[in-house]
Amino acid sequence: MNVVGDAMKYDIVGDAMNYDVVALGELLIDFTESGKSSDGMRLFEQNPGGAPANMLTAVSRFGWKTALIAKVGDDMHGRFLIETLEKEGIATGSVIRDPKQFTTLAFVGLDSNGERTFSFSRKPGADTMLREDELDMELLTNCKVFHFGSLSLTDEPARSATRKAVRTAKASGALISYDPNYRASLWPDVDTAVEMMKSAVPFADVLKVSDEESFLLTGCKDPEDAAEKLLAMGPKLVAVTLGSEGAFLVGNGIKEKIPAFSVNSIDTTGAGDSFWGGFIGSFLTLGKKVEEMTREDLKKCAITGNAFAALCVQKRGGIPSVPTKKEVEEFLQTPENTRLY
Repeated sequence: MNVVGDAMKYDIVGDAMNYDVVALGELLIDFTESGKSSDGMRLFEQNPGGAPANMLTAVSRFGWKTALIAKVGDDMHGRFLIETLEKEGIATGSVIRDPKQFTTLAFVGLDSNGERTFSFSRKPGADTMLREDELDMELLTNCKVFHFGSLSLTDEPARSATRKAVRTAKASGALISYDPNYRASLWPDVDTAVEMMKSAVPFADVLKVSDEESFLLTGCKDPEDAAEKLLAMGPKLVAVTLGSEGAFLVGNGIKEKIPAFSVNSIDTTGAGDSFWGGFIGSFLTLGKKVEEMTREDLKKCAITGNAFAALCVQKRGGIPSVPTKKEVEEFLQTPENTRLY
């Protein structure tokens, strides 16, 4: 079975669906811990990131046409981020450079297992200042999938802009993809975070949450129970990521855990985003509606997503760690991985 699949190309002039996947949200710098200086001081590596941008990178490397709606500062970091996206083939015409705001920064500490702690410089960051009148309506009304996360819901005016973008894309027939992506330090308190994150769930057709987020949103410790509760809120498909254990999928009457590949993890930054980008990239190759997906379809998408994530965690940073489609195909063809499934 060709697990990864081949991206379909759109060469027809005037194709109504100009972009396969459009995302909105934070585009930022991850300053990732990277050893120590000769004086024993911690060193941090400048890595381009932001969950929606990470996810789009995986989709773009899959071969699909992508675009990002975002705001960065008109500074060295913002320019670097835009250049990075352009190299990845992600359209940046709707990434606004604001001379009045500073590009959001995240300082990422790593433990021995690659797990992270975050410290954000975002008071405010440019990503929170995206306004409704700055939205690219043409992109929103001409895409197959629209993806967003919850970090653009933490503050105004980005919160209102995000809600308008979701409503516009959904009314135009796009599949709505949502990733709550909880970052405690960016919310005033847990109750506000839960309220805002849950408010977006009914708009989603497909939902990706971590096991931590699924517990936060439902109060259920068991991933299957949590997924069932989230499914009842409106989505057609829910994927609960379980870190090194893989992912649990619920939708179309299917409930199944797809085990992860065993690898040595260096940095888990972008792992969930890579999983979801691989999943959505694989989903697009099927040419089906979500409600038409079979067990084998879902399994194929999740295996591809797990492969993207497994390769991602073996490198540092967000966008730089996302593997290519060729790397994923070669990874899936190794004897130890073909035996897993």
